Amino acid sequence: QVQLVESGGGLVQAGGSLRLSCAASGSIISINGMGWYRQAPGKQRELVADITSSGSTQYADSVKGRFTISRDNAKNTVYLQMNSLKPEDTAVYYCNVRGTRRYYGTFDYWGQGTQVTVSS
Repeated sequence: QVQLVESGGGLVQAGGSLRLSCAASGSIISINGMGWYRQAPGKQRELVADITSSGSTQYADSVKGRFTISRDNAKNTVYLQMNSLKPEDTAVYYCNVRGTRRYYGTFDYWGQGTQVTVSS
């Protein structure tokens, strides 16, 4: 099995910063990609940022220049540094991890979600 633990969400004022963390554990052989998605009320879940095993990154246009995704391969952890937060960033943020697990092959897991609320 693979477990994901998210942390770092909270309430901040517009212009503030938060750093989200997502740690993967379990019978993991390798991780190919890690990313962050978010879902706001009344909207579909959308990609925020993603990073591959080689370090290539992808960002939603709405967060480019403000958010930075990074990973610590030794700790199987992905981070999302969020700066200059705006009220429209308010959403539940979900960690996504893709890779290979022992005995069961490839996996695509989601974290439990962490609430980010940005006040104006």
